Amino acid sequence: MSLQDREFTIGIEEEYLLVDRDSLDLAPAPEGLMEACKAELEGQVSPEFLNCQIEIGTGVCADIGAAREDLKRLRSTVARVAAGYNLAPIAASCHPFSDWRNQHHTNKERYNSLRDDLAGVVRRMLICGMHVHVGIESPDRRVDIMNQLRYFLPHILALSCSSPFWQGEDTGLSCYRLTVFDNLPRTGLPPQMDSWSAFERSVAAMTDVGVIEDASKIWWDLRPSSRFPTLESRICDVTPRLEHTLTLAALIQALCRMLWRLSTNNQRWRLYDRFLIEENRWRAQRYGLSCGLIDWGKRQIVPFDQLLEEMIDLLAEDGEALSSLREIENARNILAGGNSSDRQRAVYSDAIQADYTPRDALRAVVRHLTEEFHADL
Repeated sequence: MSLQDREFTIGIEEEYLLVDRDSLDLAPAPEGLMEACKAELEGQVSPEFLNCQIEIGTGVCADIGAAREDLKRLRSTVARVAAGYNLAPIAASCHPFSDWRNQHHTNKERYNSLRDDLAGVVRRMLICGMHVHVGIESPDRRVDIMNQLRYFLPHILALSCSSPFWQGEDTGLSCYRLTVFDNLPRTGLPPQMDSWSAFERSVAAMTDVGVIEDASKIWWDLRPSSRFPTLESRICDVTPRLEHTLTLAALIQALCRMLWRLSTNNQRWRLYDRFLIEENRWRAQRYGLSCGLIDWGKRQIVPFDQLLEEMIDLLAEDGEALSSLREIENARNILAGGNSSDRQRAVYSDAIQADYTPRDALRAVVRHLTEEFHADL
């Protein structure tokens, strides 16, 4: 069995928050900013649900190197245009101190419909995520890999966490974003599906009764894309540093290829009950990298450094084939320096030790996030 030309291509979508460069509070995107970004980036930038958000998406990239160049161009353009309005983008899933009650949704038909359908739940959606598309031509293979890839989603989440603060408070969680997002319907881990036709029947049942218009209103952590022949991972917090984004994308891409590779030898990853995977999802959400995840085969909690080394070994062949081994191994640097939530808490702690007020310490965190956004550009 050989790979097709479009197999395991990659695309990355990121959502950013816009902050005032002086106050570091959230700020709405001026119409001129969006128009300038659209003029330079054409179809690769769009508004998001709240008017303090902006979304970008790479093109279809043959490999992680191409994704780096496209993502760097997108991030650099948004940062440069925003600076002209005294704004700066941050790639963090929650703003450390802004109140969702003070934000307004974008006046667009899709978002007006969401406001009407989801009522008070959607008003709290002051969160940003990162989505990774991996090209998989066969619909049935897409669903089969989705079933197996669920097991690894908590591992990926733990590396990506960037939302420890909410409305000026330390939540105690590494990823607070999911506590907000999971209030929406049709979220969380995907159910196990027998085939592509089974997935289509389930979507048709929902559309036939009129509760959703199409599969784009299914917001699972991992789903077959409604627009592209891809498997779309949606588990990640958006991460401040471009190189960390690429590491997460490379891991997801290589995991898809590894599971395909197993299938060529009539093997597969063991399918664990959603109930068990959800426990690891919670552990990643709560503790990030600090307390390990459960190896359900061994029936024990394993430190994350050990899990990561096992994953890197598992994906070495795939990283070589996809020219992404360097990015995969860069996950060790995330572990060594902490995920974004760890780094944000360290900045906050240092500021408090330096006699900053809690509010000014949170501003120091936002300043840190703006600096990290620009670090790899």
